[in-house]
Amino acid sequence: MKTAVLTDSTAYIPQEQLDHWNIYMVPLSVTFGDESYRELVDITTKEFYEKVRTEKDLPKTSQPSVGDFTTKFEEIANDYDAVVSIHLSSGISGTYQAAVSAGDMVDGLEVHPFDSEISCMAQGFYVLEAAQMAQDGATPDEILNRLKEMKQDLNAYFMVDDLSHLARGGRLTGAQAMVGSLLQVKPLLHFEDTKIVPFEKIRTSKKAYKRMENLLSEAAEEAEQMKAVIIHAEREETANKWKDELSEKYPNVEFVISYFGPVIGTHLGEGGLGLGWYKVK
Repeated sequence: MKTAVLTDSTAYIPQEQLDHWNIYMVPLSVTFGDESYRELVDITTKEFYEKVRTEKDLPKTSQPSVGDFTTKFEEIANDYDAVVSIHLSSGISGTYQAAVSAGDMVDGLEVHPFDSEISCMAQGFYVLEAAQMAQDGATPDEILNRLKEMKQDLNAYFMVDDLSHLARGGRLTGAQAMVGSLLQVKPLLHFEDTKIVPFEKIRTSKKAYKRMENLLSEAAEEAEQMKAVIIHAEREETANKWKDELSEKYPNVEFVISYFGPVIGTHLGEGGLGLGWYKVK
């Protein structure tokens, strides 16, 4: 059985890796006024943040339609018997459900949707692992079993400069956002049961960085080898500096840098920073 891997744009996997591993991608979109842009197709992340600074109203986001998925699945069916379709958390987007619905409508292709229950490059870790296994000839069940295994110890935490974006988009309750802004706390956030929730309330950015590092350190002590990602929203210099520091401290962890792209950036705002990791098998 020949198995393909599909994801959505919020995994923010670099194009060269999508090409190298033959990963299919369906984009989500951001809309400014009457103009809609497919992220990473019609608008780059840099262009997005520049546009946000000049526009009066925040953009809106939208998921791929069932038709978008159906078209992509039909394309995949020309060359493959099955597809593992990995998507951002069902608790913040209907993308996963759209993939499920489309999968029921396509003939000649086994569709195996997978809810990553997370997003960004943490979601990308699942995708890259699946793609490598698929190229090595793994079956869909073998791939899904590995993804479920990864889910047991894949973690990601992030902080944002301004909680109002998350509150306005309905991804975090307004009450929690109000408390954060009044007390000037920098809450550490994470995904729990598919939704974004506060993990801990922390007073300063510096303490938030340290807390994320401590959580990474606890995991690194118990693992022979890990992969980790530093995710940023227009904070490349900070991310690079942090990567250098962490790489020196944790030689058993392979670090990469990624970013909060347009769709996720709409809800987090500029200035966010995150850290995610999982144990390598």
